[in-house]
Amino acid sequence: MLDPEQGRGLAGGPAVETRGLVVGYGREAVVSGLDVVLGRGRSLALVGANGSGKTTFLKAIAGLIAPLSGSISVLGAPPLAQPARVAYMGQFHPSSFLLPLAVLDIVRMGRFASLGLLGKAGPEDEAAVREAIELMSLGPIAQWPLSALSGGQRQRVFLAQTIARRAELVLLDEPAANMDAASRQGYRRYLQKAAERGVSSVVATHDIDEAMACDQALLLARRVVAYGSAQEVLTADAVSATFGLVGRYSEGKLVVMEAEHGHCGEEGAEDHRHRAIR
Repeated sequence: MLDPEQGRGLAGGPAVETRGLVVGYGREAVVSGLDVVLGRGRSLALVGANGSGKTTFLKAIAGLIAPLSGSISVLGAPPLAQPARVAYMGQFHPSSFLLPLAVLDIVRMGRFASLGLLGKAGPEDEAAVREAIELMSLGPIAQWPLSALSGGQRQRVFLAQTIARRAELVLLDEPAANMDAASRQGYRRYLQKAAERGVSSVVATHDIDEAMACDQALLLARRVVAYGSAQEVLTADAVSATFGLVGRYSEGKLVVMEAEHGHCGEEGAEDHRHRAIR
């Protein structure tokens, strides 16, 4: 387990801190006993199959759902108390239905939290938008309508919108879904640069390799399977308990086949998939 004091001692205290947190929908608990401390400039991977509680926990940090019990602090305050300092990228993007909007328009929306309703974009805002477009390699399609893009391209656009926000805490739900290898590299570069600037991140993922690149990992299966340093807790036994079935070793990697998981909340169900861990 991580030392709870690890996230302290930095300006403003931990980026995220939960104590005895229980999250769920209505009166139904999805995950209980969440005791997490994430320091500034650190990254946390939420690992598990769909229905495991990843999205539910992420939404609680974002302030989109209220905890059933326990406490949660985000940048030293309750969730949603400082919206301009937190960026959340979910799996569902309402603006994807605003068909006349171009890629550049969508990315610029990432600056709205800082500008306010009547604020006018300045040089810093335009610089943030340019950086995000460059990181996600969107320059050649910046003027394309969102409706003309593939699923992977749209994912890059909404990640760029999140990047443009330049938040202190970034919450990402399956950000690399549908991305090609080059786009994943841009995403990884962003996380690295963000951490160097003191930005903290919480990433929900099925991908073990993505999780291994984070500082911490929280393995979920409608319960806390393991929590701690990613290098220490992403073991064969822990991954097996998280995803269900363990397959075979192939080329030095443990191939994991997920069992199906049902969920009454927002995460749905998951078909069998294969993931690998060294």
